[in-house]
Amino acid sequence: MFIGAAYAQGAGGAGGGAGDVFSLLMPFLIVILIMYFLVIRPQQTRQKKHQQMIASLRRGDSVVTAGGMHAKVTRIISDDELQVEIADGVRVKLDRGTIADVRSKGAPVKGD
Repeated sequence: MFIGAAYAQGAGGAGGGAGDVFSLLMPFLIVILIMYFLVIRPQQTRQKKHQQMIASLRRGDSVVTAGGMHAKVTRIISDDELQVEIADGVRVKLDRGTIADVRSKGAPVKGD
């Protein structure tokens, strides 16, 4: 007599599956949303700002490379390369992607 009632209660609870799935996925969706606003979105804005900085390089700018060397841009060779002076009379070619920061916008370099 009691066993029949227990089976009947178990069968009634299995019918509400759609609401259970949504309530199980809700914490994952909230975590993904939080990760987007705390990690992904700031990284995208930082990357966009860096690309604009690299695109606006010109002669005379003081830059810091990804390796930590301070240099002055002496010539823009192409869209991907530029020539920098790391010491008096020492000029090297660099890839634009290796520029980490532009320290100051200077007057164009005389010569060349």
